[in-house]
Amino acid sequence: MSILLYVEHDGTDVNEATLKAATAASQLASYLDNAEIHALVAGQNSQAVAEQAAKISGVSRVIHVDNAAYAHPLAENLTQLTKGLMDNYSALVAAATTTAKNFMPCVAALLDVMQISEIIKVNSANGFERPIYAGNAIQTLESSDDKLIITVRTTAFKTATLDGSASITAQDSAVNTASSTFVSAQLSSSDRPELASAKIVISGGRGMGSGENFALIEKVADKLGAAIGASRAAVDAGYVPNDYQVGQTGKVVAPDLYIAVGISGAIQHLAGMKDSKIIVAINKDEDAPIFQVADYGLVEDLFTALPELEQKL
Repeated sequence: MSILLYVEHDGTDVNEATLKAATAASQLASYLDNAEIHALVAGQNSQAVAEQAAKISGVSRVIHVDNAAYAHPLAENLTQLTKGLMDNYSALVAAATTTAKNFMPCVAALLDVMQISEIIKVNSANGFERPIYAGNAIQTLESSDDKLIITVRTTAFKTATLDGSASITAQDSAVNTASSTFVSAQLSSSDRPELASAKIVISGGRGMGSGENFALIEKVADKLGAAIGASRAAVDAGYVPNDYQVGQTGKVVAPDLYIAVGISGAIQHLAGMKDSKIIVAINKDEDAPIFQVADYGLVEDLFTALPELEQKL
């Protein structure tokens, strides 16, 4: 049996998260007698995406479903599409993004199997590791289900290369359930890198005091070419929008450099950034838990440290 890889895209390019999920799929395939990996591209006017997906390393075939029903990733339509394809596959793999979290559990429910969420390691054909308890423990599990529904924590896997040459098969298996419709999307635009894939992230917490004070972080971020994040406390206080949130209930990031400013280091926040390669913490409380995971810590008032840092940069 083969592996079906769901390809997330913006209508033009394959999402980098999918390239990391492809690496996990390749590792799983190696335990399944080098099973084939087929990539599913569902969209409207998405031929360019299908052609890019065909280059993903390890993918041998691209199933391209081009239909208005998939112009937007509505969970109801994607659920019926993928569920209908699973008769020919032993595993469905997708990156643990908002889209996958929206429809993958529905597919698992319809197939009457358990979803295996946010794996960080593939141990065997049915054995995996994933973080639990906000990342404080790693669960090792083996599934006895005949179909595997897997989401991948992308920070744990390398990005697959685009050096393949898979075949592309157009398939007319569109399903429009009409149980939900797309109304509109309100997207924030920024010249800064996207938070989930940025190489450098600087985040602010409750200690920032107000949304206006995030201007101090913005100045440093501009000098570093960094993305801006925030703790849940800062988001709940209304300092910054929800899409800035890093943590267990926000975005999980693993940049080369993570700078935490005015963040105490609650377990829920650490779960979203502790895999960063280098962690720098700036906090005036020397007993803040964030210093326990930081590679470099500066005990200083952020309103003094940030302007000095920006000036030095």
